[in-house]
Amino acid sequence: MTEKKTAGQQTAAVLMLQGTASDVGKSVVTAALCRIFRQDGYRPAPFKSQNMALNSYVTADGKEIGRAQGVQAEASGIEATTDMNPILIKPVRDMHSQIVVHGVPYAHMSAADYRNHFLPEAKQTVMEALDRLRSQYDIVVMEGAGSPAEINLKQRDIVNMNLAGWADAPVLLVADIDRGGVFASLVGTIELLEPHEVKRIKGFIINKFRGDLSLLQPGLDWLEERTGIPVLGVLPYIPDIKIEAEDSVVLDKLPKSRAQGKELDIVVIRYPRISNFTDVDALAQEPDVSIRFVTEPGQLGVPDAIILPGTKDTIGDLEMLKAQGIHEDIRIAMEKGCSQLVGICGGYQMLGKRLLDPDAVEAGQPQEAEGLGWLPLITTFLKEKQTVRVSGTLAPANPLPLAGRTEAFPVTGYEIHMGITERMEGQDDLLPLFSVSRGDGVPFEEGSAAADGRVWGTYLHGVFDNDRLRRSWLDGIRLSKGLSPLGQTFAAREAKEHEFDRIADLVRAHVDMKRVYSIMGLT
Repeated sequence: MTEKKTAGQQTAAVLMLQGTASDVGKSVVTAALCRIFRQDGYRPAPFKSQNMALNSYVTADGKEIGRAQGVQAEASGIEATTDMNPILIKPVRDMHSQIVVHGVPYAHMSAADYRNHFLPEAKQTVMEALDRLRSQYDIVVMEGAGSPAEINLKQRDIVNMNLAGWADAPVLLVADIDRGGVFASLVGTIELLEPHEVKRIKGFIINKFRGDLSLLQPGLDWLEERTGIPVLGVLPYIPDIKIEAEDSVVLDKLPKSRAQGKELDIVVIRYPRISNFTDVDALAQEPDVSIRFVTEPGQLGVPDAIILPGTKDTIGDLEMLKAQGIHEDIRIAMEKGCSQLVGICGGYQMLGKRLLDPDAVEAGQPQEAEGLGWLPLITTFLKEKQTVRVSGTLAPANPLPLAGRTEAFPVTGYEIHMGITERMEGQDDLLPLFSVSRGDGVPFEEGSAAADGRVWGTYLHGVFDNDRLRRSWLDGIRLSKGLSPLGQTFAAREAKEHEFDRIADLVRAHVDMKRVYSIMGLT
């Protein structure tokens, strides 16, 4: 085996994963490879030059990057930095997005402005970030976006084949066989690439296969003969991968009805600009919980809890809830016995009385809106975005119906928002949820709850990743239904580490890793 590279001595090896389309599994395969390289004694780091996603991640220094790169850094056993995703695009409304550069909001742009005015200057930002990673780590695993064969986008591409050329990176092309047409998608992609781009593709990975591999083998043989590119592996379909997703397209595959045998029914309102819906991932892993994502009126019923998650367009999504009548479904459910109504970030803002946007932070013009009115709060949107990790404890007066609560146990999370939420005058019965600090040691009260604990909201993403809080909250709901509490069931951090190892084992078993190392020039 070759001697491992030491930071500062050599430029890291690079490997790029591109896909025939979005949601073919590039992010998960990238995370698995990062874990494999770590297991094998290398120091890997993930990289995605440009990421369009509403699920984001806050780095240790309070910067915002795509969630996938944060998760891939965790799989690599390292702290995430903005070099791993220097450009993040967060859609706000149709054809307009917030552009985040190295973790800080840069501008709101239309798709045309971004392509015509920003992209020509983006190469330097991208390559400087990649060069820093290559000087610090042994292997950089680069992830593309969408498809490299988007003819209308190729000229100013900074995330697929142009980037592979700049970095002189070998490419593995990933395709999803579960959606059908896998041979057409692979051959079609090759046919639409330039000859010098095709030369960069060193292997295919076919993902999400169900069935007998021997029946697929004739097709694999044909594919290799037709393209001259080897199939490095066929990964089986795994329906329950518990790695946070970055793209809301995965929500289309989730059930909208209650799972059989689950005692607690929790509904998440899915609005058009839903963001950081990974906040409920840990809840979904609980053995007694069924999570449903509701998009239309009439689907809500009377669940045990309703969660309003984050959004990149609070007022726009709020108006959608009202226009469709979902706000009335929420009111009826609470009247009929729904135990908990929870708002996180944008959902927290919606729970209040008023939302004010005097500086046109969310839209192209100043606006105001009436909130859902469940809590006496006013939110004012500000130009400066708050992105920070926080830690603390439950507030002493926290009114949540938590089972087995004997002390103010610890709470951690992270904030990503562009507003402040304040209590209206004369509302002293509104109680804080947490006492936390933003790393400076100065505690402050965070979140708000009605005195009876049934309605509450917080800016803390990841609030349900806190094991004791999550399970105590669920057991409180169980007690209200006459069910016995379960107590601690699993630790979210340990479960994630186990999942990284599981997908690494899966890839190691089904992909020719010896050839992957050879492609990178390593042994």
